[in-house]
Amino acid sequence: MTVIKGLEKLHSKYPYPVITLGNFDGVHLGHQALFSLVKEKAEKAGGTSMVLTFEPHPLRVLSKDRKISLLTPFDHKLELIEKSGVDLIICLDFTPELARIEPDAFVRDILVDRLGVKEIVIGYDFRFGHKGLGNRALLLKLGREHNFFVETVGAMSDADDLVISSTRTRELILSGQVDQMPAILGRYYGIRGKVIRGHDRGRKLLGYPTANLELVDEVVPKVGVYAVKVALDNQMYDGVANVGFNPTFGDGSLSVEVHFFDFDREIYGQTLKIDFVAGIRGEKKFSGPEELKKQIKKDCEVAREILASSRDYPEL
Repeated sequence: MTVIKGLEKLHSKYPYPVITLGNFDGVHLGHQALFSLVKEKAEKAGGTSMVLTFEPHPLRVLSKDRKISLLTPFDHKLELIEKSGVDLIICLDFTPELARIEPDAFVRDILVDRLGVKEIVIGYDFRFGHKGLGNRALLLKLGREHNFFVETVGAMSDADDLVISSTRTRELILSGQVDQMPAILGRYYGIRGKVIRGHDRGRKLLGYPTANLELVDEVVPKVGVYAVKVALDNQMYDGVANVGFNPTFGDGSLSVEVHFFDFDREIYGQTLKIDFVAGIRGEKKFSGPEELKKQIKKDCEVAREILASSRDYPEL
C-alpha cells in the first residue's frame, strides 16, 4: 500500500484506477463500504484501488471560526484506510485555492487528466468542488463526457435504524454511548495518548495505580468511568478508565487515566491506545479517599464482568 501526499508526487500511471474520495473522518462502516467496493471493482478489472482524501479537514479551512473536533487524527485515519487493503491513498493539501476549483475542473484536471480514473465510487450524499456544487448528477454527466463510470453506495444504518455518519458517531461518543460504536465503526472507539506523570494518587493514596494520558485525539467520551481495553507494545490489557475532573480532589482540568488489571510496570513516556467498550457510571464527588477507593473496587468488578463477555475487534 502506498501513500502519496500531493499530486506533484504522483509520477506513475496506474492501471485502470478505481477511486473513492472524501474526508472519511472516523472511518465508519459507511466509509468502509466504499473502500470495499473500490477494491472489488479494481480487482475485477485488474486495476488499482485508490482513496483520495484531504488534509487539513476542509471545514478547518472554510470555517476557521468554527471549532472542528476530528474523530480520527490524520495519521490514524491513514492507518485505518490502509488496513482496508486499498492499493493507494492520495492526500491533497486542502487550501483556499483548491476549495475554489469548480466541480467540472476538479474532475477534468485531477481525476481524469492526472489520475486517469476509470470508475468512481461515491456515497449517497457526495458533494464536491467549489461550495460543494458538484453532486451525483453532475458526476454522472461528466462520466459520460470523460468516459468513466460512477457507482453510488446507499446509506447504512445503525442499530437504531439511524443513518451512520461522522456527525452521529461524534454525538454518541460525546454522550458516552461508546457501547454503540461496534455497530457504527466495526470496532471500539479508541483514543491515544502518551503516559505522563500525574498526582500519583492512584498508587499512593488509593491502591489503584493509573496511567495518565496526554491526549492525541480530539473527541473524548463524556466524563465518567468506562470498561476499556488497552493496547501497549502490541499486547491488549483489560482495565477501567476515568474521564473527568477528579471532583473529589478538586482538580480543574479534564484528565483521562486508566487502571490496568493485573499489571505493574513503569510506562511513563509510552503511547497507549484505549478502546472504550462500555460506560459504567457518571462522574461523582466522594466524601474522601476511602469512599472513592470502595467505589473503584466496585467499578473494577463491573468492568471485569463487562470485558469477560466483550468481543475482540480488529481495527478494520
